Amino acid sequence: MAEPSVERRMWALFEPLHAVTYFAPGAAAAFENKGLTGFWRRYFAGRAAAFGAVGAGPVTAAFFGFAPAMVARALPSVWGRISPREALAARTAGATATLTELFAGEQPAEVADLLEQAARMADLGGRVLAAAHADLPWPDDAVGRLWHAATVLREHRGDGHVAALLTAGVDGCESLVWRAGLEGGRLREVTQPARGWTDDEWQAAADRLRQRGWLAADGSATAAGRAAYGRVEQLTDELAASPWRHLGAAGTERCAELLAPLAGRAWHVVPEDNPIPLRRDGR
Repeated sequence: MAEPSVERRMWALFEPLHAVTYFAPGAAAAFENKGLTGFWRRYFAGRAAAFGAVGAGPVTAAFFGFAPAMVARALPSVWGRISPREALAARTAGATATLTELFAGEQPAEVADLLEQAARMADLGGRVLAAAHADLPWPDDAVGRLWHAATVLREHRGDGHVAALLTAGVDGCESLVWRAGLEGGRLREVTQPARGWTDDEWQAAADRLRQRGWLAADGSATAAGRAAYGRVEQLTDELAASPWRHLGAAGTERCAELLAPLAGRAWHVVPEDNPIPLRRDGR
C-alpha cells in the first residue's frame, strides 16, 4: 500500500486533536454545564454554531453525509436550549481542557504557532465550514490555538472533500456506502446510524453505486470503484494543499514531528472504531 500523501498525513495528525470535542467526557461536560445534554445535540450545536442560529437546510448541505431528517431533529430547535455563542464557548472550553490534560508535560507553543500559520494560510473560497470557523476569534493560549487551528484545517479539508465527491457525482449517502464498500469491517454498522440513514436509503444508494459499476453484489468496492475513489482522494489532497504549500516543506515536516506525540495522546479519548472515519495509520 502506498504511503499517504503529505496532505493526508497531516490530516491524520491534526484530526485527532479536533476530534476530542466529540468523544472526551470533559468536552461533553462543558456542554452539560450549559444545560445541553445528548450527544447529537452537542454535535450539531457545537459544529454549526459558527454559522449562528441556522436552520437544518444549510447544515445538511455543509455537513453533507448526514440524513436530512437527522439534522432536522436537532436544528433549529437546539437554539432554544443553547445560544450559538454559548455553544462555541462550551466547545472550545471542553476541547481545550481535554487537550491540556492529555498534553500534561508537553510544551505545545511551537506546534501551535506552526499549525496556526498553516490554518491562516488556507484558501477559503467555497469553503463554508472552514471560513465560518476561521472567522471566529482565536484563543490566546497555546492549546486553544492548536485546537482551533486543527478545527479550521479539518473543515478546510472536509469542504474540499465534499467538492471532490460532488465532482464525482456522489451524494451524501452514496459517499458513506462507497466508503463502507472500500473499507469493509464494521464501518456500515458504525456509520449508518451515526449519520441517520434508513436501511431503505442505504440500499438505494448501494443500488445506484452498483449501477455505476463501483460496488459488487456483496457490497464490496469493485476495481473501478476503488479507482474512482482514488481520484476523489487525489482531488481532496490537491484541494487541501494550500496550507502546507505556504508553510513549506521544512515547516510542514517540523509540524508533523511535533504533532505526532500529541496525536498519540488524543487517541486516548478518540475511539478506534469511529465514524469519521479516522484511522491511526492515516489511511
